[in-house]
Amino acid sequence: MKVLISGGAGYIGSTVASACLDVGITPVILDSLVTGRREFTEGRAFYEGDIADGALVDRVFAEHPEIEAVVHCAALIVVPDSVGDPLGYYRANVAKSLDFVGHLIRNGCQKMIFSSSGSIYLPGEDFSVDEESGIAPQSPYARTKAVCEAMFTDIAATQPIRILSLRYFNPIGADPELRTGLQLRRPSHALGKLIEAHDDGLPFRITGTDWPTRDGSGIRDYVHVWDLAAAHIAVLQRFDAALDGKRSSVINLGTGTGTTVTELVTAFNTVVTPPVVTVETDPRPGAVAGAFTRSDRAKRLLAWEPRFSIADGIRDSLNWAEIRDRRLPQ
Repeated sequence: MKVLISGGAGYIGSTVASACLDVGITPVILDSLVTGRREFTEGRAFYEGDIADGALVDRVFAEHPEIEAVVHCAALIVVPDSVGDPLGYYRANVAKSLDFVGHLIRNGCQKMIFSSSGSIYLPGEDFSVDEESGIAPQSPYARTKAVCEAMFTDIAATQPIRILSLRYFNPIGADPELRTGLQLRRPSHALGKLIEAHDDGLPFRITGTDWPTRDGSGIRDYVHVWDLAAAHIAVLQRFDAALDGKRSSVINLGTGTGTTVTELVTAFNTVVTPPVVTVETDPRPGAVAGAFTRSDRAKRLLAWEPRFSIADGIRDSLNWAEIRDRRLPQ
């Protein structure tokens, strides 16, 4: 089997590509390298360019007619940046995705997996959600994902393509073999900022401490990126079962456990020395209290459950951070 991975030179896309190789699936990478890294494409069929470039997508399919499915990971993903540049985010994430799916249909592609986000949900009182929970995205980034999902549902209803949206919660960690990881030296998410604070010997800033959670800090469902990659393999191997008889559907990918930012710090400090100290600050632009999944749909339809713990994710993130600058020279 061959699979086209848009955004396959980024964090999640490159990790999915590694998981594909490990089980004998051949990944074909399409990435503009706006945020992805060329180093993550080594040893893999790679096309540099934009997903909206119809001629390029046509060329990919002409040169790889065996492509059976597409994993669509290409997107801009930084919440505060989306607040400052909503036009750029809607153009990159929505308009280009619309062009891209049109190119896929023209080339006879019948299966697509879409990288969506748990940030689109309206959490319940206990911050848990399942696939039937209300949708209430709180940032332009999250709204681009919700808009794409609705757009793909409409398209799949009448066009010869079926689409499964995987709603990721909060990826952490790296490929355990350290082939790929977060490409950014200074990631903007909580674990990245924790590692930065530890490396620099500075306090970690807990951004927002008045959320209605058990300790006032935001709550997240931290899922290891290698577990996410394994879920993609499960979908590729049982696509029909994953859709459960529908033209389009959604599946949450998370651990099912809510972890507050303060609890993440505690877990981090069990792995590192000296421990990181904290200071409290205001929430970041576009921030929300957070959510975690209570769904068992992934287990039921994909026979998938996360294998790695938060501590595993922290250790793999730290191991990747140690080699990142050598692996990805500036």
